[in-house]
Amino acid sequence: MDTNQLKTSLSLPIMEHFYTIQGEGNYTGRSAYFIRIAGCDVGCVWCDVKESWEAQKHKLLSIATLIEEIKKTPTDFVVITGGEPAMYDLHDLVNALHANNYEVAIETSGCYELKGNIDWYCFSPKKFKDPVSDAYEKADELKVVIFHPSDIEWAEKHAEKVKPSCKLYLQTEWSKQNKNLPIIVEYVKNNPKWRISLQTHKYLDIP
Repeated sequence: MDTNQLKTSLSLPIMEHFYTIQGEGNYTGRSAYFIRIAGCDVGCVWCDVKESWEAQKHKLLSIATLIEEIKKTPTDFVVITGGEPAMYDLHDLVNALHANNYEVAIETSGCYELKGNIDWYCFSPKKFKDPVSDAYEKADELKVVIFHPSDIEWAEKHAEKVKPSCKLYLQTEWSKQNKNLPIIVEYVKNNPKWRISLQTHKYLDIP
């Protein structure tokens, strides 16, 4: 099934959805319900959820079903992630979440213009596909994954384009943390506009 045929506001290809603790970025440590939408054409070589790339491998799930599952938890915060969730029209999903009084965040590479009134926009640009200008305008949080130390300079170029209120995070790629974390620590100490994001859910061994 072609991904374009799946772009419906009534149902979406969902790889997984679950209640957990946000492990990264600005909301680290906050309980959150995650909706992982399948489908991605960015192709990060170090992606840890490559099984989310092919939308046709995952069943379409209705927005109504998602809302009912979320209601079974005490959460007040929903994170839409992927894959690349901004490939889809998210208006109806986000509106339904807001109608049920959930705060909504998205984690996106910024390669597609966002369709939906998100409360918190986490922009995580990737070298494999250029972001659109919409991402810089909407970003509340810039979270750059550092695979190689030279990526820090690349991160600065993105930081120049976001709004002044956008929070800036550097996050080491998990397999490179022993090499990259000391470099990131020193960089943040010398450039305090940046903060360090860690994948704390992996340290805690939770989804």
